[in-house]
Amino acid sequence: MKKDTLKRHSQIANDVMHYIYRYISTDINLDELSMNLSISKFHMHRVFKEEFEQNIYETIKEVRLQKAASLLLTNKSSTISNIARNCGYSSQAAFIRVFKEMFKTTPKRWRNGEYKEIFLRKSLKKLDIKPKILKFQSKKAYYIRHKGTKKEFDNSWEKLNTWILIKGYKNFNKINFFHDNLALKDFENSRFVSAIIFDEELVEDSFPYLTMPEQICARFSFSGSKTEFVDFIFWVYFDWLINSGYEANTEPSFIIYKNDSYLTNEGIIDLDFYLAISM
Repeated sequence: MKKDTLKRHSQIANDVMHYIYRYISTDINLDELSMNLSISKFHMHRVFKEEFEQNIYETIKEVRLQKAASLLLTNKSSTISNIARNCGYSSQAAFIRVFKEMFKTTPKRWRNGEYKEIFLRKSLKKLDIKPKILKFQSKKAYYIRHKGTKKEFDNSWEKLNTWILIKGYKNFNKINFFHDNLALKDFENSRFVSAIIFDEELVEDSFPYLTMPEQICARFSFSGSKTEFVDFIFWVYFDWLINSGYEANTEPSFIIYKNDSYLTNEGIIDLDFYLAISM
């Protein structure tokens, strides 16, 4: 496949995913989306699956249910039927059915604490980390998509580092996006994006990019081992978020690395973790 075609396909997939995140609480109209992108619905589905290794309908279901799982814990005053509607389900019965298929329990039992038995493999660690609430400005991120296996993770960063060296770029940050809630899906099967963001606007058309939206985030500083990072993620979603008075929105969480030690398989992870929030 030609480079221009690959770039075009990446852009189509990014546009579809952005549309899903933006309109996840509505009855998403894929016919309208394909018309807006000036492509056939069949081509849109094929390109999306090539890029994400998952069809659009399954992706919509995952995003909706991960949002619902979070809202059930953070939005304590809303009824289950209201949360179902806020996640794009007009039928409460359909919502309960698909929720049970994914999480092996009902929304009511999940809300009442059964999530602890399903996802917390050990007692939740209490961490004394106070995040900073800030506005993250929109930026272009030059990226490679991959699953969370060590091989794919290492390969993506090797390619990005090589691109940086060849181009001789300076003043950038290394970043990973998480398209899945890492407290609800294991790392190896989660969808990641490894990317480079620059301090200043870059004129670059040889590498695919996505545009990170302006968003309100809770920024947590973390330093520790990978095992400790897993504990930290569970604490953020199942302790801090639940008790914070905020809700996680559907924009992917992401990390910005403070050094390269983890990316070169040495030392500890030293990073800032950003969680997009709303009220």
